[in-house]
Amino acid sequence: MDNFKKAYDLLKAWKGDSYVCGLGCLDEVGTIAKGYAGDNGKVLVVSNMTYMKPVADRVLASLEKSGVEVAGGAVCPDAKPNAPREDVYRITTYVLQYQPSAIIAIGGGSTIDACKAASVLATLGGKVTPEIDYYFGTGKITAELEKTGAKLVPVVAVETSASSGAHLTKYSNITDPVVGQKKLIVDPAIVPATSLFDYEVTCSMPVRVTIDGALDAIAHTFEVFCGAKGDKYDMAKDLCETAVSLVVDWAGKIIENPKDTKAREAIGLATDLGGYAIMVGGTSGAHLTSFSLVDIVGHGTACGIMNPYYAVFYSKAIQPQLKVVGSIFASRGFGRKDMDTLEGRELAEAVSEAMIEFAKSINAPTKLTDIPGYKHDVHFVRAITAAKDPDLKMKLQNMPVPMTADDVDEYMAPVLLAAETGDLSGIKEM
Repeated sequence: MDNFKKAYDLLKAWKGDSYVCGLGCLDEVGTIAKGYAGDNGKVLVVSNMTYMKPVADRVLASLEKSGVEVAGGAVCPDAKPNAPREDVYRITTYVLQYQPSAIIAIGGGSTIDACKAASVLATLGGKVTPEIDYYFGTGKITAELEKTGAKLVPVVAVETSASSGAHLTKYSNITDPVVGQKKLIVDPAIVPATSLFDYEVTCSMPVRVTIDGALDAIAHTFEVFCGAKGDKYDMAKDLCETAVSLVVDWAGKIIENPKDTKAREAIGLATDLGGYAIMVGGTSGAHLTSFSLVDIVGHGTACGIMNPYYAVFYSKAIQPQLKVVGSIFASRGFGRKDMDTLEGRELAEAVSEAMIEFAKSINAPTKLTDIPGYKHDVHFVRAITAAKDPDLKMKLQNMPVPMTADDVDEYMAPVLLAAETGDLSGIKEM
């Protein structure tokens, strides 16, 4: 089956009418918002109004056409990259002041994540606690909603960047910029009520942003596939095969022509499948390490750097997955041609090398030391420390080879050192 059709079929089966996606669908946002605002309600619009202004203006025009009033008569400024906690608090004040029927979050993962968290604080802050730190971890919001009987302010996510899948998922990544560390809220209650993604909008995004998203699509689907078991295996395999194929086939074409709408559609679909994947299963090592690199590199690129090295560490537990992914890269001319004959660590290293070769073909860094600003005594230490943080232990447990905080120094440290040098030989297997 054509990978475009397969991707649309997978998304439709998953989200049904709660997700509108494709080329040229942005103007449908007014009708969606009307369903939340009704005749007398207002919506809070959150967006950047510099480079994102053309998109925001189209959204505002669609709202006006549908008779939906904007709370406060103006747009609330969006969140800075990586959703700093102070931006969450700022957006929360807008929600508390205007009491909107819904929040229209226009932007990429940072803005959407910040709006998800702001909805939580505006709803539960006065009933539980206004401190964002309390909600980090898994399932805390659902538990408090059940206790209090409160309901979150609906978030309508208007995605503008092929990236994290924030518009589709139960995750909200929030950063403490003082320590340079990202933390995670995981809760089905914060999945946006309705989402829209017009892939054509991403033609205005810088190429590096879209490439970061493409690498994130591989990371989401590959990491989930590596950890998939039982009845989740076949779905994770479908998502990974489709997303990785779309990325490997089309990412390079965006570098050649940033206005290639077919290529933009392909990467948009791949990142959406990445969002689907992280609702099927969890990400693991590469994502955990990426949280400690937020001050120097994009999230998807950080994951893209780390996954080849973690693949070698996971080798014993992911042989079938390595066969599947390796064949995709090999069939496109990346890595060894005899991939299907390999086994064990040799297969893992061959797939790792193919992933690295592909990353180089789209001008992406392949080692931590390729990142401007990377410092061993800062970022290596931060990553090792974060891996022992109880709030992030889910990433250790999601690994195909589950790890505890006590294992980090012995087994994760060599993975990070390999990612600094590009030398796979020092990676230890559990």
